[in-house]
Amino acid sequence: IITLSDLECDYINARSCCSKLNKWVVPELIGHAVVTVLMLISLHWFIFLLNLPVATWNIYRYIMVPSGNMGVFDPTEIHNRGQLKSHTKEAMIKLGFHLLCFFMYLYRLVSKIAPK
Repeated sequence: IITLSDLECDYINARSCCSKLNKWVVPELIGHAVVTVLMLISLHWFIFLLNLPVATWNIYRYIMVPSGNMGVFDPTEIHNRGQLKSHTKEAMIKLGFHLLCFFMYLYRLVSKIAPK
């Protein structure tokens, strides 16, 4: 979110912004896919179903990168067609999702550890 807002305010150029963001796309994809599969294996159905759409969206976004682009974030296209606003909106949604998951996992951890 910070990198995208820096680009929006012209503090950094599009190429450096996209290179910073693109280096985190694959680790995010792998991490989220691993967490989703672990939730399926451990039979935590609600959390699995909550994570499945986000993991699917990450995979879809990575697969649908046009050939010739630098990655999911492309410096030649980030200002075209409102992509900067949509990337910022997507980052905010993911931040909210990860905050929700953090508190759900924390609640589950405390409820399992707390004496009854």
